[in-house]
Amino acid sequence: MSSQLKAKVVLDRNYKIAPVDKRIYGSFIEHLGRAVYGGIYDPHHELADEQGFRKDVIHLVKELQVPIIRYPGGNFVSGYNWEDGVGPLRDRPRRLELAWRTIETNEIGTNEFADWANKVNADVMMAVNLGTRGIDAARNLLEYTNHPGGTYWSDLRKSHGYEKPHKFKTWCLGNEMDGPWQIGHKTAHEYGRIAKETAKAMRLVDPEIELVACGSSNTGMATFPEWEAITLDHTYEEVDYISLHQYYGNSENDPANYLAKNVDMAHFIKTVTSTCDYIKAKHRSKKTMHLSFDEWNVWYHSREADKKIDPWTISPPQLEDHYNFEDALLVGSMLITFLLHADRVKMACLAQLVNVIAPIMTENNGRAWKQTIFYPYMHTSLYGRGISIKPILSAPKYDSKDFTDVPYIDCAAVFNEENEELTLFLVNKHLSETINLTADIRSFEEYQVVEHLVLENDHLKAANTAESQNVVPHSNGESTKEGGQLQIIVPKTSWNVIRLK
Repeated sequence: MSSQLKAKVVLDRNYKIAPVDKRIYGSFIEHLGRAVYGGIYDPHHELADEQGFRKDVIHLVKELQVPIIRYPGGNFVSGYNWEDGVGPLRDRPRRLELAWRTIETNEIGTNEFADWANKVNADVMMAVNLGTRGIDAARNLLEYTNHPGGTYWSDLRKSHGYEKPHKFKTWCLGNEMDGPWQIGHKTAHEYGRIAKETAKAMRLVDPEIELVACGSSNTGMATFPEWEAITLDHTYEEVDYISLHQYYGNSENDPANYLAKNVDMAHFIKTVTSTCDYIKAKHRSKKTMHLSFDEWNVWYHSREADKKIDPWTISPPQLEDHYNFEDALLVGSMLITFLLHADRVKMACLAQLVNVIAPIMTENNGRAWKQTIFYPYMHTSLYGRGISIKPILSAPKYDSKDFTDVPYIDCAAVFNEENEELTLFLVNKHLSETINLTADIRSFEEYQVVEHLVLENDHLKAANTAESQNVVPHSNGESTKEGGQLQIIVPKTSWNVIRLK
């Protein structure tokens, strides 16, 4: 296979961006649609365990090695009374769930979710309700989950069968409070004040926790990035992270423009980073604020179907995007973007994990299966742990409707010193041309290629179903090493993982 298009990248072990925090491979489960009921939990399924959790779903989540999972929302948390989801099942109320206009049965709550997270080897990123509630509910929930015992709320946990505290470390101070759609929507000053005071109270209960303040819901908000500046002006010394949320879609069916949208994501990260650093300077602070990109994904396929769902049903099929091949390519590019900003992005949550805009889908009475986006997410989670190396890339570029000078190649590299592994992650965005990439890896001269995984398909709209896995990776990628040079054939519109040891 030959091509006129050529690109070059230099990778040197001394060009370090930062250690990769494994939590950038986190995910999200919200009480929304079939994420919980019919997703992770289905006591009537033939593969349900003793608690009603689907073992086939647990198996697939463990395959992804998800390190942290955000819970219980999302928009849901801004109207949630956490007390409804603890204690004997017979005493738990059914509630009108106002964020998604469904009925919440509260069969699954804080303790059950902690049990499930343990089964999939993940930590929990808990969110508190700063929409309809505030300081009191947040400190009580923290006492319930984290305090050893001898107090009202910690002893209540023990009476519910949980002798040991859950010790949840990471907490979100509300969700998308800048959004007019949010229950209890606030101005930046209102949110900044309540977030600061809630943070202070929570740290008195447990000084070991880390806290995430709400950033803008997306870059299109009229208040972005002033929201971040005002919020952090109030909370800078009280919190450890500020959140970013962003979803992309291709409703215009413009693949070249769609595949360039991680350029917007990089701009978002840089804008929030510079806003954080401005507030750091303004406060004469020694602390560097880190970023939690705790909602990100492709989301657009299901929007029309969601308009037809009747209100006040239980776990209807909401936000069930069925992903295609080009979606997997953009997800790969977004993951590469996190690796290129590993110095500031320390947590990220693919939203969501099961059924709701998710890499894993389930049939109510059938099997669980992998969507196209499962694969780049799994590959980076498995092989993208170590130190992010800065790639010096020269690649041909293109212009699209919304973006100029978009490199056809996206590239990230992670050096795992402990395992003596170097991994390259590549996306070729060219719709018709293979690209010959030369990687100068003289500082890794003793390393040899052990695997070149490729996710490719001639049809951008190819998708997976429960019956047919049409988009799956193969390990027949073409990479040859000659001295300190690695010659890589990067097929048109493809996701590539080149592993060296």
